[in-house]
Amino acid sequence: MLGIIAFSLVFILTFSIAARRFMAIQRNINLGKDELIAGNEAKRWKNVLLVAFGQKKMFKNWIPAVLHLFIYVAFLFTQIELIEIFVDGFTGSHRFFAPYLGIIYTIAINIIEILSVLAFIGTIAFLSRRNILRVARFKKPEMIGWPSMDANIILGLELVLLIGIFTMNGTDVLLQGIDPAHYPDSGTLMISSIIGPAVFGWMNKDALVFLERAGWWLHILTVFGFLLYLPFSKHLHIVLAFPNTWFARLRKNGKMENMPDIMREVQSMMGIATPDTDESPMDEIPEFGSNDVFNLSWKNLLDAYSCTECGRCTAQCPANITGKKLSPRKIMMDVRDRAEEVGTNLDTGDEKYIKSDKRKEGAELSPQNYDDGKSLFDYISPEELHACTTCNACVEACPILIDPLEIILKMRRYEILTLSAGPSEWVPMFTSMENNGSVWQMPVDRDQWAKDAREA
Repeated sequence: MLGIIAFSLVFILTFSIAARRFMAIQRNINLGKDELIAGNEAKRWKNVLLVAFGQKKMFKNWIPAVLHLFIYVAFLFTQIELIEIFVDGFTGSHRFFAPYLGIIYTIAINIIEILSVLAFIGTIAFLSRRNILRVARFKKPEMIGWPSMDANIILGLELVLLIGIFTMNGTDVLLQGIDPAHYPDSGTLMISSIIGPAVFGWMNKDALVFLERAGWWLHILTVFGFLLYLPFSKHLHIVLAFPNTWFARLRKNGKMENMPDIMREVQSMMGIATPDTDESPMDEIPEFGSNDVFNLSWKNLLDAYSCTECGRCTAQCPANITGKKLSPRKIMMDVRDRAEEVGTNLDTGDEKYIKSDKRKEGAELSPQNYDDGKSLFDYISPEELHACTTCNACVEACPILIDPLEIILKMRRYEILTLSAGPSEWVPMFTSMENNGSVWQMPVDRDQWAKDAREA
């Protein structure tokens, strides 16, 4: 009974804390502007099944893809055993499903154990890639400090989880022969039947009982710890990769969204009347593009929280390869960090974050009146934005369909159209586009070559 109470309390506490954190993340994602993303559900389901669930884009680099697949599939199958652990924890039973499922139970546990061994191989390989081989994309400037430690913590937890599983199963195999009344027969377990006698065979019953319970609690506490840690980690993509691929934009890469205000002004200048044209003058000049999380789309923020920090985007970025400051991965990390900063400040309710005019009105702090004097430009420099060649290499490389380019383009629009800033080298190009319809300053009409061809 004491074990049931302890498990229930830990379960309730863990899921209560985790739920609050996940709701905070949802709130942070919703700081972005509303945007309707729908249509072509068949294509969206295909993306979820092939890209998120099937890891399709990972296999452009097959060695880490196979290693990742080991851990990923092991993670999925261990959820079956986790169900039994929950049942045992709440009921005080031991291997609840073993007597009912028979050979099916044995096969399921054997599959889990084999996958756990493969996951161990993958975990050791990934630790080696990061800390011994020091793969270049894991050692970029944005990965110094916490991001690098975060990856090692998760891999370390994976090893602890495997220790818990094989300690639990290895001692249980021995106890099934000593005390079958309390330890139901799980059948022959290919891995634990070797590990059990080899590692624990010299111990007496009391020691085996203690280690079996220790392995059981180590397993479940590691799972609970992972659940609490997940919302603070890049491994949040385990959860968000699925909605992110579902809501991925189905348009062609690089296609920019229209700006209705500018389109309306151009139509007015050219005397073009359309049913959607509003001929009334604008009361104030609108802001174009984005300078903060509030005028990005919620989908952009979902992208940021879904980022795995794998660095495939940065590794393929021609600007980064040639030594420029731009790193698409850093763009996504910066957007997420800014959303976290805003969310944390909102949680304080401190009136110093309220816009001055609203503060005088006695308003309470909310996303609509938030102002801390900062923006995304405090995280992302113009140098980074200007270095982007808009080649879409980062978009193509992302294994879960994140689009860093869209954020870059929105921030460029804000800088150029709202702040009237930008590199001096771009001014002649803009002037030429306005006057000649071409980026090149040429003394002849853009279509002169066609006229010459017709005359010839």
